[in-house]
Amino acid sequence: MDKPEALTEILLSSYNGAAWLDPQIASILGQTHGNLALRIRDDGSTDATPDRLAEWAARDPRIAWRRGSRNLGPCGSFFRLVDDISPDAAYAGFADQDDVWEADKIARAVAALAALPAGMPGLYCARVVIVDEALMRRGLSPLPARGPSLANALVENIAIGCTIVMNRPAIALLRERWPTPPVFHDWWAYQVIAALGRVIYDPRPALKYRQHGGNAIGAGYTPLDRLLGKVRRQLTSAQSDLRRHQASELRRLFGDRLSPADRAAIDDLLDSEARLPARLRYALTGKAHRQHWLDTLAYKALYVLRGV
Repeated sequence: MDKPEALTEILLSSYNGAAWLDPQIASILGQTHGNLALRIRDDGSTDATPDRLAEWAARDPRIAWRRGSRNLGPCGSFFRLVDDISPDAAYAGFADQDDVWEADKIARAVAALAALPAGMPGLYCARVVIVDEALMRRGLSPLPARGPSLANALVENIAIGCTIVMNRPAIALLRERWPTPPVFHDWWAYQVIAALGRVIYDPRPALKYRQHGGNAIGAGYTPLDRLLGKVRRQLTSAQSDLRRHQASELRRLFGDRLSPADRAAIDDLLDSEARLPARLRYALTGKAHRQHWLDTLAYKALYVLRGV
């Protein structure tokens, strides 16, 4: 007799997404992985989203949804969904409200995570096909040339949230200690699991990543668009503050569990920024890096100017 498929819960935070929900929910429910539940938290929608969710839930018992008591923003809402993952779920993944998934997305993720050693926290993420509002193909997300690592996760996120699937040890690890205030849920998961588990990057696209005016965080259509977007984000003080806060929270919450090398990498990044000579030294010898050499060069130049 075949072993039954492990339960995988898909976590979706909705907000004014009525225009996009139907094809996305259909693609989630149509996964080849058979044992699947869709858990939705609506983050205060003022459009027809709650009505659409109620209609879907009435038709399919795999869907459970609720209205949040207040608007938490996408990161806070996803953290709340992670806290509510059922004890029966062996895996859980994030979903945006406006994409369309490949039918084998979850099956591929579960197969990759199931191959990890027992008890190892694991996070699967993947490449995406970038599409416009009408789902017309406009490009592919870039492949991470240097691969996933904590040294990369400290300054760049390659784990696009809507592609992430995690195993039970990773879920348990994240739920132990939440950062305050919340940070990007996908970037935080990438950092924690890169430090204390295994991150698996699938180069085969897992979904159609729809770009439109309402994206919380999007991707440009062309390599030039994406490069300019990265430059703009790196130039903002908000991006620098976010990197500093995430690295500081990782050290505060999990510093006692990091390897000596990983703890040193975080210490070097944060403790070198106080003085210009130390920043110059870190720019030349520090471990933190982005995936593309040009991005790394730009990041290190900005680090010299103002820190993390």
